[in-house]
Amino acid sequence: MARLTLPLPMRPGHVHAYLLEGADGWTLVDTGLALPATAETFERVARALSIRRIAITHFHPDHVGGAQDARAATGAAVHQGALDYEQCAHVWGNDGWPQVIADWFLRHGVPPAVANELLEAGSVYSQFIRYVPDPEPLHAGDAIDGWDVIATPGHADGHLALVRDGVLIAGDHVLPRITPAVGLYPDSRPDPLGDYLDSLERTAALGLRIALPGHGDPVEDPTGRCRALVEHHRLRLDETAAALRPEPRTGYDVSYVLFGAELAPAARRFAVAETLSHLERLVHEGRARRNEASGGVSYTDS
Repeated sequence: MARLTLPLPMRPGHVHAYLLEGADGWTLVDTGLALPATAETFERVARALSIRRIAITHFHPDHVGGAQDARAATGAAVHQGALDYEQCAHVWGNDGWPQVIADWFLRHGVPPAVANELLEAGSVYSQFIRYVPDPEPLHAGDAIDGWDVIATPGHADGHLALVRDGVLIAGDHVLPRITPAVGLYPDSRPDPLGDYLDSLERTAALGLRIALPGHGDPVEDPTGRCRALVEHHRLRLDETAAALRPEPRTGYDVSYVLFGAELAPAARRFAVAETLSHLERLVHEGRARRNEASGGVSYTDS
């Protein structure tokens, strides 16, 4: 097993891909962004190793963006979760997606001028996303070269991880120092935070000895880290509930309470989406009420 650390032009500045040795060659897990340095890395690795397959944990740009370059360098087939690829094509292959996401933010209280800033921040890296159309589909319960495929939704609806002999190739499901973003977006599952909390509980029950994440150092106590992430979100849910009033507040309004006012547009984009995932979890738990009127969405306490 080996780790490739690929550059990113945004925080956290890197993403890890993993090389897993099998009986007939190697499996590459995740592909970074389609940057020149990333393509050069794949070409160098392909000269040294026989890469037989490529597996994608989830469709976010820093994990799927370099898939075409990785395939071109190695000649390997690309495997991606069936649901994850469906959302990948829906977002990155859809010319109408920018308008969909703009309307979504407007419905949740983002002022038009700010919504435009958020869209610009989110589109900066679109040119570096080169996913592979019609990959080999993966499903939970499959195996790929001796590694079991497990569903770990939350950070992305179709997020998958690989596990074998107490080792988890985690993608962005479990990270060592930062909390994986769990946001609510248009056309996603209705309760991503609920999905994530369930995923963490299932992962904690696996008795893993180490998790190899997409960012940062290996997680040497995966069970403890899963428990800490669950606790973090439980506390954040309480903070979100405390921010609600009998008067309606939008997700954009509540994001200022939870994340403060001093955020760049890209960070505000994630803050609003993550606030919405917590608000919807509160609705599912009966601790908040969603209100829809005149094309907008707001929330009140229960």
